[in-house]
Amino acid sequence: MTRPFVKMNGAGNDFVVVNALEQPFAPTEDQIRALGDRETGEGFDQLIAIEPAEDADAFMRVWNADGSMVETCGNALRCVGWLLMQASGADRAVIDTAGGPTVATRAGDHKVTVDMGRPRLDWTQVPLAEEMDTRGIELQVGPIDDPVLHTPGAVSMGNPHVVFFTDRQDDAFVTGSGSLVEHHPLFPQGVNVGFANVLDRDHVRLRVWERGAGLTRACGTGACAALVATARRGLTERKATVVVDGGELVIDWDAETDHVLMTGPVEIERTGVLAI
Repeated sequence: MTRPFVKMNGAGNDFVVVNALEQPFAPTEDQIRALGDRETGEGFDQLIAIEPAEDADAFMRVWNADGSMVETCGNALRCVGWLLMQASGADRAVIDTAGGPTVATRAGDHKVTVDMGRPRLDWTQVPLAEEMDTRGIELQVGPIDDPVLHTPGAVSMGNPHVVFFTDRQDDAFVTGSGSLVEHHPLFPQGVNVGFANVLDRDHVRLRVWERGAGLTRACGTGACAALVATARRGLTERKATVVVDGGELVIDWDAETDHVLMTGPVEIERTGVLAI
């Protein structure tokens, strides 16, 4: 059996997107890992299926490259939103996810804004294994008396994030620290690990170790979580440009609605067929 796909990316975070509106798509974990392999498969950070939804234009299902299913993906929401709007001719699309519904709107040529909803800030919502103030949780990496990372913010954007405030962002440090924290017992569902360097009050340089995907060129929910975490600590305004490896995302934590709006690019790389 073969399935057509579209290869897309949002600020460098890349996806294989499959239309499952009429024909179900249910790959196994082994199939997903094989497809995600960048040397022998199609290669992607996440595999996306666009499925039917009762109260939305579509449901977006997300698998990481390691085969695990996750709640949502911010950059993929922009890509799926763009596809749905291109198909309908509308300037708005409602997309349901396992992390909750979102609305995508056009924001220019190959640019989309996604309403990511309210950040979930209570320790039970992230979730954490024990009660803590999520502005700065009790977690550190390195020696007790001289940690290299400590007191990160914790946020759920429909999926769990922890954000360290640091200017150490080289590959080895992000990979070593991120892989260590991802499975820390404080996070019963695992966690996406952000490394945020506040450049000024409206610019943040961010790198993210994604749960189940590793170091990626961009993480949309991670950018949203970073802005929320830095704003809660008084380090940035509620709107800032978050610079990721693959480009820039504008994140606006709207004071009136408490919703986080993410605006960024969408790119189609190629089309193809999956032998699955």
